[in-house]
Amino acid sequence: MSIKFIKKIPTAREIREEMPLPNHIKEIKKNRDMEIRKVFQNEEDKFLLIIGPCSADSEDSVCEYIGKLAKVQEKVKDSIIIIPRIYTNKPRTTGEGYKGMAHQPDLEKEPNLVKGIKSIRKLHIKALSEYYMPAADEMLYPENYSYLADLLGYHAVGARSVENQQHRFTVSGVDFPVGMKNPTSGDIHVMLNSIKAAQLEHSFIYNGYEIKTSGNPLAHAVLRGAVDSYGRNIPNYHYENLTSLAKEYENKQLLNPSIIVDTNHSNSMKLHKEQPRIAREVLASRKYNSILKKMIKGLMIESYLVEGNQDVNGNVYGKSITDPCLGWEDTENLIYYIAENV
Repeated sequence: MSIKFIKKIPTAREIREEMPLPNHIKEIKKNRDMEIRKVFQNEEDKFLLIIGPCSADSEDSVCEYIGKLAKVQEKVKDSIIIIPRIYTNKPRTTGEGYKGMAHQPDLEKEPNLVKGIKSIRKLHIKALSEYYMPAADEMLYPENYSYLADLLGYHAVGARSVENQQHRFTVSGVDFPVGMKNPTSGDIHVMLNSIKAAQLEHSFIYNGYEIKTSGNPLAHAVLRGAVDSYGRNIPNYHYENLTSLAKEYENKQLLNPSIIVDTNHSNSMKLHKEQPRIAREVLASRKYNSILKKMIKGLMIESYLVEGNQDVNGNVYGKSITDPCLGWEDTENLIYYIAENV
């Protein structure tokens, strides 16, 4: 047998009992969760910004970044809800490279999954307890969701995972908004089918149990661009893309039709400095069309303390070791622009 069993992973219950969320923070999170939920239910017209590093590689720099976001949030609270990105699992196209803090909590050491689970929970607790903003993470591994279920305010299913049945079924049991990205091919029907599946109830096997879910009415679309058969990026944030998706959404008769636009990845061709321009175009489309104004709930933006990216062994504090990100100054200016133009 080619599988080597290294150690047994603690259950989510064991980890949560060992590292509980403080009681006084639970009420703060509950209120913030309700604010976010109301946006997707058209009971609140604030605009969402799911913003932060491509991957969370360091507790200190991520928390410093979120501290800056918290100060800006206070200034734009009448029009924007900021959801910090704390992405602790990193999908790898070829399976090579840094796979995120959940795998490798210490960049100078070998992967350690048990330590990684504790590290990502510690990071999410610290960010939530100190800055009162429930964060977003990516559901790269459906089994890992239960370790963070009481901490997150938003979840995303990536382009390579959105066709997977286990991801779809797991989302159907999540009680907060989950963005389902279009697949790398750009086929929006795959994305819409995944949303429908996530909004239905299901019975399936999860973490050693037979479970039944009630469906997630807040599952929604995230446009992140596509890649053609020659490896060329195809943006899907333009007005025609948005109106076409809105029409297909209506045809599917899905609950709480909502769109988030990812300004990086294949939409920007991973040219991180294009993100402000893309954001401005989406806002213009939203202003021009009343249906889009109602349906486009926010943007995903990749941003960190220092602009660009570096090798995984780089030593620049607050600079991405995966995809390139906007730096803080450009990020702050962009948030203020969005607040004035939603």
